[in-house]
Amino acid sequence: MANLDVEDFIQQNRALADQVETFRGYWESEKHWQARREFILRNISDFEDPHLDHLISLSMVWANNVFLGCRYSTELLEKVKEMAEGVVVEDAPVFKTRDEIMKKQQGR
Repeated sequence: MANLDVEDFIQQNRALADQVETFRGYWESEKHWQARREFILRNISDFEDPHLDHLISLSMVWANNVFLGCRYSTELLEKVKEMAEGVVVEDAPVFKTRDEIMKKQQGR
């Protein structure tokens, strides 16, 4: 779903879009929320109402990994990356591990 596709989807599914808007955290920037909202909209049809909290949790795992550099188990990251396929985040931060930083420092 490109940004235009997301906007078209929202216009055609106003009630669902309004429900998804309630999932936004007050701490999320517009850039962060737009990406996470797209993640949710791309996957919401795979989750029935009692399991929406699972989708919201997965969207937060994905966003935390992309925007904050949080690390999770390989299985979980593979799952959310697959779910996020097609979600484009421009100028996403690049994070390095402590080991990567130390290795670079030792190479000097």
